[in-house]
Amino acid sequence: MSVAGKQPPPAPLERPGSLLVPTWTKTGIALLYDEVSENAYDIRLKLTKEVLTIQKQDVVCVSGSDHSANHRTVTLHRQPVGGLGLSIKGGAEHKVPVVISKIFKNQAAEQTGMLFIGDAIIQVNGINVESATHEEVVHLLRNAGDEVTITVQYLREAPSFLKLPLGSPGPSSDHSSGTSSPLFDSGLHLNGNSTNTAPSSPSSPIANEPKYEKRWLDTLSVPLSMARISRYKTGTDKLRSNAFEVLALDGVSTGILQFYTAQESADWLRAMSTNISDLTLQNMKMANKCCSPSDQVIHMGWVNERLEGTDSSQLYKFKFLALKGSSFYIFSTPPVSTLDWVRAEKIYNLCEVLFKIHKLWLADDCWLQANLYLGIHQDFDLEDQRPYCFSVMVGHGKSHYFNVELGSELAVWEKSFQRAIFLEVQRTGSKTYMCSWQGDTLCFTVDFALGFTCFDSKTKNVLWRFKFSQLKGSSDDGKTRVKLLFQNIDTKQIETKELEFQDLTAVLHCIHSFIAAKVASVDPVFIDSQSIARKYMYSN
Repeated sequence: MSVAGKQPPPAPLERPGSLLVPTWTKTGIALLYDEVSENAYDIRLKLTKEVLTIQKQDVVCVSGSDHSANHRTVTLHRQPVGGLGLSIKGGAEHKVPVVISKIFKNQAAEQTGMLFIGDAIIQVNGINVESATHEEVVHLLRNAGDEVTITVQYLREAPSFLKLPLGSPGPSSDHSSGTSSPLFDSGLHLNGNSTNTAPSSPSSPIANEPKYEKRWLDTLSVPLSMARISRYKTGTDKLRSNAFEVLALDGVSTGILQFYTAQESADWLRAMSTNISDLTLQNMKMANKCCSPSDQVIHMGWVNERLEGTDSSQLYKFKFLALKGSSFYIFSTPPVSTLDWVRAEKIYNLCEVLFKIHKLWLADDCWLQANLYLGIHQDFDLEDQRPYCFSVMVGHGKSHYFNVELGSELAVWEKSFQRAIFLEVQRTGSKTYMCSWQGDTLCFTVDFALGFTCFDSKTKNVLWRFKFSQLKGSSDDGKTRVKLLFQNIDTKQIETKELEFQDLTAVLHCIHSFIAAKVASVDPVFIDSQSIARKYMYSN
């Protein structure tokens, strides 16, 4: 949806100096988009460390007798110069009420102190006009005589196509259209059909009458702890234009937040994502107080998982991922207590998974396809339109394909998987797998210090042993068999060792994890230089 008309200046971002809580606070005007009616309404957003608050304008009684501000009945005295002092827009033919779109300074409507831009006209001299067309209301007001009594109610959700200014009253204007239109102001600030040529008394407020003000009122507060953000239209790969939705842990949604420019949308998205990430970090620290040093949470957060083999309406689904201790967890909802960790949908050993970045959306709008491993086949169809995609390959040749909202999130997941896997390798020290060759049952061990060892499962006799540096290549049949090519230190000849595993993929992932951890322990700079996401996303 394109947003035309007024574009308020973007609100400045404020970032506290504290390094411990680097959160954003921000206030600004946006639109709340209704996908059913395809209308958008003016709102104000207030972002704090922990909560996003949505505010809508309303008229409230600030003094005088306790009248309800929902319906106000006001008597206007038509003036020889200026008439009723207001203009209107809207009408039943456009499925919106007739609303006051302008109030002219020092004229009848303003002098009452009880009328505001955005007020919907309910009655004119006792006649209900809620279902009246624009032209009918214009005719009624212009022919209502010198004293006009109107009942109004402030329209909190005025469609943006009416282009009502947020301030009140509006600027003075001498223009009155000859032909009224529901999307243009019909001026009622001229004389109209007055029967009295003598000056009328001003429509000034009486001392004991209630006084009203238009204010921004809180209508919805969305807690950001464990909240998630979606920029995509439901069930599709289509990005919303300058818009996104925030969903709280309890399912409360902001609705579609629409912004006037791409820059505004990006600023708000970045600010909200930062606060959500900071709160997630606090939750991780709290969780880690209850965990042993070897079972700490390294990282967790929301992603979108692509569901393979399903219809397009269920293409992606929110999932919550966590890297904790020795395991990679996939949840449908975040774990909020210690007991929740046992209800994960999937749990995988970190030594036996492989992280791979698929897509980055660069500044020049080009896709970057990036492989972070060698020699392992994957068969994902990458024709979807989502940027910032990665997959986690697990045992038995299976994979999970994920998408995140920001490139910075992709970089964090890449770094977190590296760190979690390296820590698990160092904690574990070695992994042993049952295997076979030519009818013999063998054991194959990958050891962080020693490298590769193969021994007889019964006698425990070592059949062969090689260092990581001696592995010069490998090949496999994609099912159960693998050939490992080692260089003999003494003869410099290549020796081929063939083995057969029940879960070959898990073994290959484990070999990759141990070798990568070994390289990182020797040359951390080299590992960092291979970070595709951080290299490109942070530079852009």
